[in-house]
Amino acid sequence: MIFLSSLNKKYLQSKICLLRVDLNIQNADLFKKNIHPRVSAVLPTIKFLIKNGAKVIILSHRGRPKETKNHKEFSLRPFAKIFSKLLGKKIVFSDFKKISGIVSVSGPGSVFLLENLRFWPEEEQNNPKFAEKLASLGDFYVNDAFAVSHRKNASVAVITRFLPGYAGLLLEKEIKNLSAVTKNPKRPMTVILGGAKISDKIGVIENLYSQADYFLLGGALANTVFAAQGIPVGDSLYEKNIDVDGIMRRFGKKIFLPEDVVVEKRKILDIGQASVKKYKSIIGKSKTIVFNGPMGYIEKPKFAKATKEIIAALLKSRSQIIIGGGETASVMPNIKSLRQNIFLSTGGGAMLEYLSGKKLPGFAALDKIHEQQ
Repeated sequence: MIFLSSLNKKYLQSKICLLRVDLNIQNADLFKKNIHPRVSAVLPTIKFLIKNGAKVIILSHRGRPKETKNHKEFSLRPFAKIFSKLLGKKIVFSDFKKISGIVSVSGPGSVFLLENLRFWPEEEQNNPKFAEKLASLGDFYVNDAFAVSHRKNASVAVITRFLPGYAGLLLEKEIKNLSAVTKNPKRPMTVILGGAKISDKIGVIENLYSQADYFLLGGALANTVFAAQGIPVGDSLYEKNIDVDGIMRRFGKKIFLPEDVVVEKRKILDIGQASVKKYKSIIGKSKTIVFNGPMGYIEKPKFAKATKEIIAALLKSRSQIIIGGGETASVMPNIKSLRQNIFLSTGGGAMLEYLSGKKLPGFAALDKIHEQQ
């Protein structure tokens, strides 16, 4: 894999870059007062490209338009205005029919935004012909969409068959921060895992078991373990048919479960204060911390208390910290800049797959093209 930052700047001059980013943001989140993290995260790569004279065509998907007839709510059009304001220049929004002609007569440093790729079914079908059609729009490709790099989509996994591909500045940061956790982390290392499914996290526990000292569980993930151990969980969310005995037999020495929980209407909806205190004490003696998945039902503020307290403890820590997952990041306080020891990953599922030791299709696509050259 070759990083965009390592390229000779003359290579970029007047060339057309197809920049894959992640703008999968709902309207409710998009038009809040503060810039959405997924938007701000890709600005450095866009600025780098236009500063060095490249023309940029931004590619992204948004939502699941095939599940509704109202495609308008999934259009990327609103982002043209947002990026125009942030970059201080006009961003031209277009579809396939017009974009080639517009780009061809534009000057270096121009930026364009192509309509939602999922408006074409071929994108999610990972269709090579669609990938080739996309590739025909540019001279080189940059993947700066870590959050979708685990998906076998045409604009992620196949497009590099047809033009040179590189890792953007954001993708480079993701790789360097996450690889530090998997290869040689400072010890003690603590992995905090919450959310709905333990099945999504088993791979992380297995892959990081030798490096990590503590796995702190919360959310419905912990409920699954409780239920398997015969502890009553009422109507709480949990997974059935999971080999919890096998998990605890293999990894139980390092796994910590909540000591108390918050219950409402026969449902466990958060971990309790004794658990928060215990987890914070472990955080306090850790030198590397990974946090993915909330401790409770954070859709309701009163059940986001434990998650917020743990995040507050992380923000005060001087350890190397990675926080990931869309839900986890959603309860982060509004901080304009995080300290250098804290990295906020833009990926949820992609982060889990990477930490599980899996080869992400988007990464494989970038590696493969340069192996062939």
